[in-house]
Amino acid sequence: MNPDTVFYKELIDNLYDGVYFVDRDRRITYWNRGAERLTGYGAGDVTGSRCRDNVLCHTDCDGLSLCEELCPVAHTLEDGVCREAEVFLHHRAGHRVPVNVRVSPIRNGAGAIVGAVEIFSDNSARLSDLQRIDELQQLVFLDPLTGVANRRYIQMYLQSKFDEMFRYGWPFGVMLLDLDHFKEINDSFGHQMGDDLLKMAARTLRNAVRSYDLIGRWGGEEFIAVITNVKEDRLHEMAERFRRLVEESSMTAGDTIVRVTVSIGATLATSDDTVGSCSSGPTNSCTGARGQDATASPVHRT
Repeated sequence: MNPDTVFYKELIDNLYDGVYFVDRDRRITYWNRGAERLTGYGAGDVTGSRCRDNVLCHTDCDGLSLCEELCPVAHTLEDGVCREAEVFLHHRAGHRVPVNVRVSPIRNGAGAIVGAVEIFSDNSARLSDLQRIDELQQLVFLDPLTGVANRRYIQMYLQSKFDEMFRYGWPFGVMLLDLDHFKEINDSFGHQMGDDLLKMAARTLRNAVRSYDLIGRWGGEEFIAVITNVKEDRLHEMAERFRRLVEESSMTAGDTIVRVTVSIGATLATSDDTVGSCSSGPTNSCTGARGQDATASPVHRT
């Protein structure tokens, strides 16, 4: 390897962003250390495979797969147009990670397209998230298993949202998210896999909410999301988005791919509600999404 090649490889490897090259067949020919850090996959895991071979399993913000008809890399290889998109990739640990991707064509000396380069960067609200986590850790308000807010913090946070609603008229919504058939998963694969799936779902949900929303574990396999400044139709859309992203997350147990689905009940808070009524399960003006349904359907909890 000549000195110039070594220099440029070291330069790209030390970028914070993930960078990978593909050839015309979308086969990965180079994978930098930033890509390893953001995805959990080492260069040896992916080099030589094709980006459509279920490596990163890109989805859009609604959880729809992009690896075939909607793949930005494939379109750029065809028309040579640079593209940028906000997508979710599949981390090696199972959860979904929001990234901003930028794709550019690679041309030879004659101008023909011979491959493409994708650069992707962490698109989560990292600074805000780290600040919130630090505050929660200081106050011992984190759920020790999943790393999201625990029941005590959820109750305090809900009370602050009610205070804002009564004082300023700021609306907010509450979702109760219940992992489906969780006892069967524990019985089939063991409690360690159950714990790992809880952590995977929590990470996916935490990465899916906006920086000023909250996701927390209410107990067992139940999570609560508090969504600020939202209307009912948008709350329904977000519930469906969360459902799809959790469903598209997965882990492996031996040769078996293990997935979990989630049923979601959601409601806008009203002046008649209390912290207790919201956290016991949305029942009024309820919309939601049930795991594995093709379309969202109401979930009323009693």
